[in-house]
Amino acid sequence: MELRHLRYFRVLAEELHFGRAAARLHISQPPLTAHIKDLEREVGARLFDRTTRRVALTAAGEVFAGRVGGLLDELEDAVVEARDHAEGRRGRIRVGFVSSASGTVLPPGLRIFREIHPAVRVDLSPLTTREQLDALAAGALDVGLIRSSGAEPGLVVEPLLEEPMVAVLPVEHPLAARAAIGVDDLVDERLILFPNDLMPAYVAQIWALFATIGAEPVVVQEAIHHETVVGLVSAGVGISILPASVSRFRPADVVIRPIEGAPTTALLIARSAQESNPVTEGFVECLRAAQRVDD
Repeated sequence: MELRHLRYFRVLAEELHFGRAAARLHISQPPLTAHIKDLEREVGARLFDRTTRRVALTAAGEVFAGRVGGLLDELEDAVVEARDHAEGRRGRIRVGFVSSASGTVLPPGLRIFREIHPAVRVDLSPLTTREQLDALAAGALDVGLIRSSGAEPGLVVEPLLEEPMVAVLPVEHPLAARAAIGVDDLVDERLILFPNDLMPAYVAQIWALFATIGAEPVVVQEAIHHETVVGLVSAGVGISILPASVSRFRPADVVIRPIEGAPTTALLIARSAQESNPVTEGFVECLRAAQRVDD
């Protein structure tokens, strides 16, 4: 039994007229008649009553039409769904992000993506850079938004945006009265930083900043997410050095000050070099679009 037999049968069952059915199928009437006879032989039952005046479904034909219609509808849905997946209109994408990305390109990029791909499921996971790199290598993430990182085997990493590093201070801190802060002003200050093993490149930038004046940072506390770091600054545990986007989440009792001579920090898109999911490329392009709008 061939698929075209079922399609020919459904059209004839709807038209109950060989001429009209053949016209809809863009074939001549004799081949249609032959295909229906082949189908009836395969089924082992007469499906149509034919006279010179009328064509009607037999009882067996009525039953067969009910089942065939559902089968063909399911098949058409499967074809559409497969095509949508192949073209990135359906599916699932797993996205990791450092917490500061939620204050930059992630929200607008996600809005653009949902408008274009409403049927794609997006799983979001706030993770540190190291956690994302490990998850990408293990195939547990499709895309990562990470902070400055060195070369990672098996991954494609592209810059998305650059932003300055700033000092985050309690409002009552003596340095809060300054318009800008020098690196030497931060010597001996109690610092709250990210764990080095989870954000190695970012922490290395801070150490390199202090090394420019022959000093080392005094780290009194580590925290994973920038919201936690800001909360600890607010509580008076110490001060911190964070990406400038932290200003979008600054509470009233915390101030942000530029650091003279501080480097910029990059927010990067990371994904597997073997990635072939069209949904992933679509998501990355939406992040790029969001950044172009922000620029």
